[in-house]
Amino acid sequence: MVEAEPVRYRRLGAAALITIARPQVRNAIDGPTAAALAGALARFHSDAEARVLVLTGAGETFCAGADLKALASFGERLADPGGPLGISRTQAQKPTIAAVAGYCLAGGLELALWCDLRIAAENAIFGCAERRFGVPLIDGGTQRLPRIVGLGRALELILTGRLIDAAEAHAIGLVNEVVGSGRQLDRALELAERIAAFPQEAMLADRAAALAAQGLSLSEGLALEARAGERLYAQALAGGARFAAGEGRGGSGL
Repeated sequence: MVEAEPVRYRRLGAAALITIARPQVRNAIDGPTAAALAGALARFHSDAEARVLVLTGAGETFCAGADLKALASFGERLADPGGPLGISRTQAQKPTIAAVAGYCLAGGLELALWCDLRIAAENAIFGCAERRFGVPLIDGGTQRLPRIVGLGRALELILTGRLIDAAEAHAIGLVNEVVGSGRQLDRALELAERIAAFPQEAMLADRAAALAAQGLSLSEGLALEARAGERLYAQALAGGARFAAGEGRGGSGL
């Protein structure tokens, strides 16, 4: 049987909809899926009519992070310019919106943080769940989360691995808007069309200036994070193996 494509790309008006399509594993990402994400981003960049990218997950989950049963498939991706998850060490050339439902954990949270805006369904759950397995944040989380919610809130989530619901995520500024369950994609696409309707040159210039106006440059911060990730890869493999064997399932240990 031919396995379905792990990432789907679809144009809906001015939006490019990129869907992580591995619902059988809560849209967890393995090496081939990461490569497919990189390809989808390249397609978005080359599509002149696509003005906004909307990233979502198939089924009832955004993304539960890296597929811990397939961590070995990331070995060659640790030093990849795009990052282990395909796009996490890049910066999109045009606006991006995450449409989040269900679990948005670990690398999935880092992908949501990669986006400019986050629209969450009321059933969304966020957190650095990799904390309990000794797997480091290597897809931008240590750099983007403090920029979005502030250092104190970010360190709490990073150090404790605590899971938070959509209401709390909104209260701390992690998500921009909370909508009813099942409404997150429609709202994200609606917002995408609104952004796409503005004169693009000035809007893109303002976006670029805002993204650049941080203390340590994002590329410098990501390089720092990447070096730590390479150093801890063996430990991450061991932690992933413990999870695959049943340890920490259902959020135990948090």
